[in-house]
Amino acid sequence: MAQLAHLTAPVGTVVSRMRALDEDLPERDGVAVFNRVYLAVTEEVERRLEAGRFGDPRAAATLDVRFAERYLAAVDAAADGRRPPACWRPLFQFRRHPGVRPLQFALAGINAHIGHDLALAVVDACRTLGCEPADLEDEFDRVGDLLVSLEERIREDLMPGPDLLQIADPLTHLLGSWSLERARDATWSAARALWALRRFEDLAEEFAERLDAAVGLAGRMLLTPLRG
Repeated sequence: MAQLAHLTAPVGTVVSRMRALDEDLPERDGVAVFNRVYLAVTEEVERRLEAGRFGDPRAAATLDVRFAERYLAAVDAAADGRRPPACWRPLFQFRRHPGVRPLQFALAGINAHIGHDLALAVVDACRTLGCEPADLEDEFDRVGDLLVSLEERIREDLMPGPDLLQIADPLTHLLGSWSLERARDATWSAARALWALRRFEDLAEEFAERLDAAVGLAGRMLLTPLRG
């Protein structure tokens, strides 16, 4: 078990960072809403690593940490007055808007993190481990399955009430416009494309920038204020 503890220690480090954010941020802050969701996901990954639920714990831990580091870097950039990636800007811009509901904040953060950060994290992890994306596919799928299962719970916990069931509620339309499963599938394709382009730096950079911008646009739509 000592070897596994060594592998999961970095995951514990990012969990600690997210717990500190949870304590520091106001509860209604949009970044705090996403942070609570992501903290729950990362804590569950850590538990499953400790329980031996991943076939390759080193690969799973590396992917999880590289993934979390991109979110935490965006938080640090915003805190320092620097511009975070385009995919994160809507969440930081609208984090205190009274017309945006908690569920929108959670989904906008998931959109940024899955749609953009996860693809780059796969490439980061492959470089760290000296492997190909195909070698990480099982770990990618396990983390993705966990996110999909938690998304259901997130929607239930953050639903505004019975009015959501009414077709006229604008949030109903926003929720129907985005799917975590579709985003995850697109991310895997983007990760493979980025890996294939790694020797063509200009093309890889352009692809990553376009991905960032497209995910940011989707995030801005998810954060459409629904009341004044």
